[in-house]
Amino acid sequence: MLRTFDLVLVGSMLAAAAVTYQIKHHTDNKAVEVRRLEAEIKLEQDTIELLRADRALLTQPNRLERLVKAYSEELKLAPTLPEQLAQPVELPMPRDQLPKPEVAEGEAPSDPVKDLITTGSVHPMESVED
Repeated sequence: MLRTFDLVLVGSMLAAAAVTYQIKHHTDNKAVEVRRLEAEIKLEQDTIELLRADRALLTQPNRLERLVKAYSEELKLAPTLPEQLAQPVELPMPRDQLPKPEVAEGEAPSDPVKDLITTGSVHPMESVED
């Protein structure tokens, strides 16, 4: 004779087995996804290593020198001379560090950068007003 309590125990045992099976199935699916992601990561790492090796091969100084010699007439490349390099003091100052020009009373302040820029097609404001 089955009593009500036995039926409840059997029902709870079946429910626990179903939940356990569902958790195991979900875990197996996640393990498959983890293996797939690990394989993708390994493939990307191998690709990165291959590209680094390729870049190292392409940027070898001997290879670049050989290419420069081969295409020197077509590209008109020349080695950089030491005189072509600028010193830090030769570089233009940032605008906020430029010294402020002294302006006499009655004169409009001028922009030192704007004064250095001269084009043939644009006339300065003073000549337009005249």
